[in-house]
Amino acid sequence: MPPTNLPISRIFPANSTRRQFLKNSAATISGFDQLFIYTWAGYTDKALLDRFAEKTGIRVVADVFSSNEEMLARVQAGGGRAYSIIYPSDYMVVQMTELGLLTPLDHSILGGLDRLKKQFQNPVYDPGNRYSVPLSWGTTGLIYNSEQLKEAPEDWSYLWEHKKELARRMTLASDVREVMGAALRMLGYSLNSTNQDQVKQAYAKLVELKPAIASFTTDAWRPQMLTGDLKLAMCYSSDANEVISDNDKLKYVVPKSGSSLWTDTLVIPKGAPNPDAAYKWINFMLQADVAASLVERLSFSTPSEDAFSLLTPEVRENELLFPSEAVLKNCEGVAPVGKFMEVYDRYWTKLTAG
Repeated sequence: MPPTNLPISRIFPANSTRRQFLKNSAATISGFDQLFIYTWAGYTDKALLDRFAEKTGIRVVADVFSSNEEMLARVQAGGGRAYSIIYPSDYMVVQMTELGLLTPLDHSILGGLDRLKKQFQNPVYDPGNRYSVPLSWGTTGLIYNSEQLKEAPEDWSYLWEHKKELARRMTLASDVREVMGAALRMLGYSLNSTNQDQVKQAYAKLVELKPAIASFTTDAWRPQMLTGDLKLAMCYSSDANEVISDNDKLKYVVPKSGSSLWTDTLVIPKGAPNPDAAYKWINFMLQADVAASLVERLSFSTPSEDAFSLLTPEVRENELLFPSEAVLKNCEGVAPVGKFMEVYDRYWTKLTAG
């Protein structure tokens, strides 16, 4: 979601199997002075990691993923045993719970859950926050260059109506559910449709648009928007807020036909090394001053009431980070669709191939 700026990264070496890597790493990851996390790009920075290390004496090593599906594939392949904390989005919490990949949280060890905004205390994707703690939330929309576009986009349909003007100067997210969901919402359907005909219609619309798309990317659009090489990109609100601060000609809009309302969370996978450090990390991230600093430094929208109250009036009133009810009423959370996901994946593979 936000940009990649991690000070430390550890990845599986290309010349070894994942199993051998985990075996060789066992002595390291079992140490009580280290915490291995698997997170979205840009969800940590040096200041955050240094502050945690100073407070706890624990060094954090972070790997990053670019999509929930990429993260799940690594966890299912055995990579989950390498991490004490993982950052799945809301719908992926449901999927990982159903697959038996997560450890139930001991709420007696956690502090601050009762100070979350009401809608985050008993979320539909994880009633009672049994397996997850919400970290950030936001919308998916369009960032665009207001100088380069003759008129501002208001809805997803703008991409099709102006595809000649936008040809090879726009990008869509590298995320099957977000991209298919945008087309579904434009057509008047649910973001979480399990109607094969509706999904086929969405796919057909995207095939029509594909020649005008420069790429499917979650992060690479950022420098291209800043340099003016792109006119428009599908992105997350947290990313847009940060990029806009570097160029006031860039604007962000949540399409009026509706988009996704996402929540990213903290979970502890089954078999996690150093679970004590994992709980310390969650409690650290629940601290109001820590959460507030992340809003201002990394463009998070915090679910914490106490953190929200610490923000400056300018940040609290930033509708890009904290959109109005009028904007939110047309948004949906991405929900698991069970075996129907095979249909989405099949169309996505055909769309992105070649």
